[in-house]
Amino acid sequence: QVQLVESGGGLVQPGGSLRLSCVVSRSLSAFDVTGWYRQAPGKQRELVAQIFSGGTPNYADSVKGRFTISRDIAKNTVYLQMNSLKCEDTAIYYCQARTYLGDFWGQGTQVTVSS
Repeated sequence: QVQLVESGGGLVQPGGSLRLSCVVSRSLSAFDVTGWYRQAPGKQRELVAQIFSGGTPNYADSVKGRFTISRDIAKNTVYLQMNSLKCEDTAIYYCQARTYLGDFWGQGTQVTVSS
């Protein structure tokens, strides 16, 4: 069983920054890709950013230039640095890890951007 535990969410003003962390119970090298998704009220869950096993990142167009995904393999942790936050970034953010067996998800962390 794989467990993913997110942290770092909270309330921030527009233009502010947050860093999300996701600690995975297994070595990151076991996964083809790890990443972050988000789901806003009344909307479908969408990809925010992902990083492939070789280290290549991929971002949603809406966050390019503002968000950065990174990982610390020694700590089994994936990060999402979010800068220049906008109200429309408000959502529950979920960490995801994928293998040939399927997807594993964290419980989510709330990010609220509001003045």
